[in-house]
Parts: sequence; C-alpha cells; structure tokens
Amino acid sequence: MSLTGTPFLYTLIALSAVAVVLPLLLWSRLRGPRVLRAAARIMMLLFAQTTAVSLVFVLVNNANNLYDTWDDLLGTGTHVQQAANLGADGTGGIALNRLPKVRQKFTLVDGAAMHAAGGVRVTQVHGQVSGVNAEVYVWLPPQYNDPAYAHRSFPVVELLPGYPGSAKSWFGTLHVHEQLAPLMREGKVAPFILAAPRTTLLPGVDTGCANVPGTVNADTWLSVDVPKMLRDNFRTQPAPRSWAVAGYSAGGHCATKLAVAHPDRYRAAVSLSGYSDPAIVHDSLAAQDPAVRRANNPYLLLRKAAVPPAVALYLSGQPRDGYEAALALRQVAKAPTTVHVVYIPSKAGGHTMGLWRPQVVPAFRWLTTQMGQRAIAGKGSTPHAPSSGGSKHAELASGTASRATAGRKR
Repeated sequence: MSLTGTPFLYTLIALSAVAVVLPLLLWSRLRGPRVLRAAARIMMLLFAQTTAVSLVFVLVNNANNLYDTWDDLLGTGTHVQQAANLGADGTGGIALNRLPKVRQKFTLVDGAAMHAAGGVRVTQVHGQVSGVNAEVYVWLPPQYNDPAYAHRSFPVVELLPGYPGSAKSWFGTLHVHEQLAPLMREGKVAPFILAAPRTTLLPGVDTGCANVPGTVNADTWLSVDVPKMLRDNFRTQPAPRSWAVAGYSAGGHCATKLAVAHPDRYRAAVSLSGYSDPAIVHDSLAAQDPAVRRANNPYLLLRKAAVPPAVALYLSGQPRDGYEAALALRQVAKAPTTVHVVYIPSKAGGHTMGLWRPQVVPAFRWLTTQMGQRAIAGKGSTPHAPSSGGSKHAELASGTASRATAGRKR
C-alpha cells in the first residue's frame, strides 16, 4: 500500500475511528483478572495514540510531500546503480551527442493536484552517464500540444525539492503548474516545460547535487541525464540559453550550484530560501569531505572563478534563512554573472511551503525576462483570475512589498 496513496489514508481514518469507539464500548465491560483488564485498556490507549499520530503524520506528509515512498521514510531504498569517477565536468569524457536516444514511457500521476492544468506525467529514467535509476515528473505547457505550435520548441526549467522532499512537491504542494498555466495561456509567462527529478538518491542522506566517486553522481544525474532524457523525448530549445533550474531550501542550494558550475548547461537559476555551504544540512553527503564541500559551495565557486559564468541568479530569503547567503553571492559576483536578491521579511512566515508558494509567479516572470523568452498566448485564453497578490501575506512572501512597508506589516 502506497505511503501517499488514498487507500492508506482512508485505512488510517477508519482505524482512528475504531480506536475511539473501542474504549467507549469495551472499557467498563472487560472481564477477567485485574492485570488482564489493565493490559487490555493500555493496549486500547496505545492503539488510539498510534493511529492518531500516524494519521497526523500522513496528513502532514501528503500536504508537504516530504516522503514519497516507504523506502524514503524508512531509509531503505537506493537509486544508485553505479557511481564511476566522471571527472571534473561530470561526463567521464563521454561524447553525450553520440549516446543513443532513449524513448521513455510516461504515465499520468495520481492525485487531484497532479491532474490539474493538463496533468503531470512521470517516467523512470535509467541514467546513461550517472548510473542513477529514478523517476522524473514532467509537465507540458498549454501550447505544447496546440497544433498552432506543432513545430515550436520550448524552454525548460528543472525543479528541485528540499530535503527531505519529494519531486512531486512542486506540483502537489506549490501548485507550480496550476499557478503558471493561466499566465502562459495569456502570454504573461513563457511556456516552459517543467521537469522535477528525484533528488533523494541514497537512504538517510541528502545527496544534493554532488558527485562523489564510488557513492553517487547526483550532479551528473541532474545536469546531464535528466536534460538528455528531456531532449530525447520533447521539443526543447537548445541549452544553455533556454534552460534553467529552480529549487527551494536544499533544492535552492543545488539550483544555484548547478547553474554556477555548469554555465554551458543552464542560463539561469532560482533559489528560494537556499544557502551556499552544504553543511547547513546535517545529513549532507557533500559536507562529509572538505574537498567535496568546497566544490559544492556556489559562493566559493563564484569567488574563485577564473572566468565568471554567464548566468543569472534569482535568490530570495529571509534574515538568517537565505538572505545573507544571497547578499554574499551578489557581493562576489562579477559580470557577466548577475544576481537578483529578493528580501522576504520574517513576518511573512517561516521555512515552509506557505512561504515559497507565492514566490512561484514572480520567479517565473523573472525567468521569462532573463532567459530572453517571448511569452505567447495560447488558444482559448481567458481573463486572468483576480490575484491574491494584494493580500498581506502574499505580498510579504512574494517579496513584492517594499522593505519599508514590510516592516510595518502585522
């Protein structure tokens, strides 16, 4: 039974109801020795507590997409088949354009949010270079299947979750496709293909975006194998000009690192409440080795770059949660690197999905401009629904409120 499936949720709801009814019916009717009656009552209380805690956990997990499978929760699954030493650029000297094209089979993902805005599809990808075997979720913009754009190729944004976190969180909790689809139809945001690959590749550790020979090639999985799969199966515009990567929390760290480290693969990156030093996360694999830690710190990569990368960075954060790291990156960046910092006041909320959800639209408007993309209106475009951007929380969380105004919010 799936951890995030409806049957498991309904089973827990039913068991929780039984756990409440049992003591009401049996508490005073138990017969036998006093010790056995006491034991039976303790078992009923433990059963009630266990089902209640389990139900709350599942509801929170489903709302925030923290753990996608039982293996993720229990720390028993691995998605790494091999981890060869692939060198500094993560390709192992392999001529990527000579690798055979692989046609993937995609299936629609279950879940109410997953069915919205045309539906999200998923496929299992066997990384030809990284040795990673994991799922990738893909959403296509409204124009993709429109006959009027049958010969048009589309820009791409990879979406990375935090840790722990499911790749589905961008669609299931942040509702990125539901927020952007109307704006894409109206020509207000470019019609990006959105792809969310799995980032938890080993049990009990944040593999992030690091290549660690003999352990995992997470960087190559995200920046080589996933883009290749997308190019093989969809009409994508060429890299790096039309490719970007976005993430929140640990995913924001990886988005920045991948763009800075691979300007030949990405033009832009969006980091929501990200950071630079991998050691911020206690379970970070990259932080376990000083050399790997330095190689995965975008601040150090920018500061030491002999040739500044031609990438644009969108970095948002709150005080002591990403903002200082963003300012440090802006300070060391040199042209042609550009860094756009968005201040989010502490009163907007904490390190949660509720903080990042209102930032989706501003970030993708920025991507549309920075990547030189032309937004195109699709057929059947409708008037835009009233925005919630005027609400205090949305203004604060999206960074549209000025710092002076933000300081007066209540």
